[in-house]
Amino acid sequence: MKSKGTKKAKPITVSGYLSALSTENRAALNKLRKNILAAAPGAAECISYQMPAFRFDGRMLVWYGAWENHCALYPGTSIEPFRKELGRFDTRSKGTIRFQTDDPLPATLVRRLVKARIAQNSALRKARGVKRKAHEA
Repeated sequence: MKSKGTKKAKPITVSGYLSALSTENRAALNKLRKNILAAAPGAAECISYQMPAFRFDGRMLVWYGAWENHCALYPGTSIEPFRKELGRFDTRSKGTIRFQTDDPLPATLVRRLVKARIAQNSALRKARGVKRKAHEA
């Protein structure tokens, strides 16, 4: 809990965000970062909503962060298709997957979530392209 009169500095870089974390949280998020990059080679890291995120092909891909009692992945897509695989993780909040540092998200699941988000972004891009072309005609 923050004490009165102090403000937590807003992170400017991903490394700045990670350096402020506990050793356990930093290790868990670094593992998550590697799994995200494995699924989306060439994705660019950035800070969005004051937390680390990845941008891919010009669009936001996923966000992640660490909190006092958990770490989280925000895949930006529906987690319903993955509900069975996410059974042991806290998914009470829509679009949020909470996990503990000693029970990280499996690499294969992270890859599938990231690939689903890439597909969603691609479909949105195609749909918007079709609408623009129809409008321009």
